[in-house]
Amino acid sequence: MIIAGPTAVGKSALAVGLCKRIGGEVVSADSVQVYRGMDIGSAKITRQEMEGVPHHLLSILEPTEEFNVSLFQSLAKEAIGRIRDRGHLPVLTGGTGFYIQSVLYDISFNEGETDPEVRKALEEEAEKLGTKAMEERLFLIDPESASLYHGNRKRIIRALEYHALTGLLFSDKNRQEKEKRPAYDAAYFWINMPRQLLYERINERVRCMLEAGLEEEVKRLLSSGVPASALSMRSLGYRQMAEYLAGECTLEEAEERIRLETRHFAKRQITWFKHTAEAIEINRADFSGEEEILAFMEEICRSD
Repeated sequence: MIIAGPTAVGKSALAVGLCKRIGGEVVSADSVQVYRGMDIGSAKITRQEMEGVPHHLLSILEPTEEFNVSLFQSLAKEAIGRIRDRGHLPVLTGGTGFYIQSVLYDISFNEGETDPEVRKALEEEAEKLGTKAMEERLFLIDPESASLYHGNRKRIIRALEYHALTGLLFSDKNRQEKEKRPAYDAAYFWINMPRQLLYERINERVRCMLEAGLEEEVKRLLSSGVPASALSMRSLGYRQMAEYLAGECTLEEAEERIRLETRHFAKRQITWFKHTAEAIEINRADFSGEEEILAFMEEICRSD
């Protein structure tokens, strides 16, 4: 079972509700919630919100450690195996579409397709030239990937790295992987809602994060030795707050940047899931509430 969708659409609560109905356990497909101490900015689910449902791949790495899709795939497959051994149903939940795809299709990450030195050089270029310049470079090589990863520095760098090492297009690799048969027999749902309502939820979430102490959380991370340049600290919310703490902008500017960039991120997530043929769209506007959505998902799950 997969529950995906853009940030702030309410995936976590639905995953908990569905797990309680079908005897499931949640496997998080999130690239930030994996880090310890990064709770507020990642909107990490609390113990109380879990309602007793086991969750996996939360708070398992230090913020100084690197986390990538290959490591995620390995950890997620291990968690799925353990959940199945207990006779429970894994519910893969998150908004990182490529992470989900890597597990569903058991994507191979072969040697020769990645190189830490090449990636580091590209990341340093991105710091100097900016994401837009790197995106323009990718567009000349692989316009399909450039359009899909618009504004997403991490994915742009990955596509450039792949091309530099193989001479091939990352979009072709993704297309070939999508044409493979899924490694799991999974019901795949992605949650959506009217765009304006989603943006209002994002704005409210950002406000709540600041009230809950996002500034203090980032201060604590920086004072503990996590550099602002760490991969984890380049994430939404953390990057902008670190810029504020470094005196590069005002608090109000940081807050607005978080809102704006989160909305842009959500838009890219929606584009990804809309192009995922096997995913069933559940638009909240078509249902009376959570219970009706859960009943719909449970019916499909039990019929598969």
